[in-house]
Amino acid sequence: MIFHASIPANDPQHVAQVLAELWSGFAAPFSPFPDAWMAVAGDDRGSIIEVYPSDQVITPGGGHEESVSYGADTIKRPQYSAFHMAIATKLSTEEVIAIGEREGWRAVRCTRGDNFFHVIEFWIENSTMLEFLTPEMQSEYLAFATPENFRAMAAAAMPQ
Repeated sequence: MIFHASIPANDPQHVAQVLAELWSGFAAPFSPFPDAWMAVAGDDRGSIIEVYPSDQVITPGGGHEESVSYGADTIKRPQYSAFHMAIATKLSTEEVIAIGEREGWRAVRCTRGDNFFHVIEFWIENSTMLEFLTPEMQSEYLAFATPENFRAMAAAAMPQ
């Protein structure tokens, strides 16, 4: 189970507020970086998405020290990456897509796999993809995402 994750954003406060809206939660400042924010789902798992300024990085500490946060003055974040998350929302497909349209961010309903389940690709700042699943999509996903199905997929992908 994932309790929290972090994503970069050019406008962390605004992104956290939009994510909180999609979760029917709330946004608040977050302390690891100046100008960091968090979107809080308000669920029974303590789910949050930390939103850090895109010019900040997290690096490992030395020995048993905690990770260290630094500015990344010489590092430019790529517009896209292999990262994404699938996230539950109580909102409808139309409501999620309307929020994306309001923000000027790509938001589109998509089918995954061989019609296994559906998601709404929601591109934060047109850079970071989050997949939002409405209640109906969550049911599809849970019916598909079983250990048995994943074992069968892994077996089919193994070289013979």
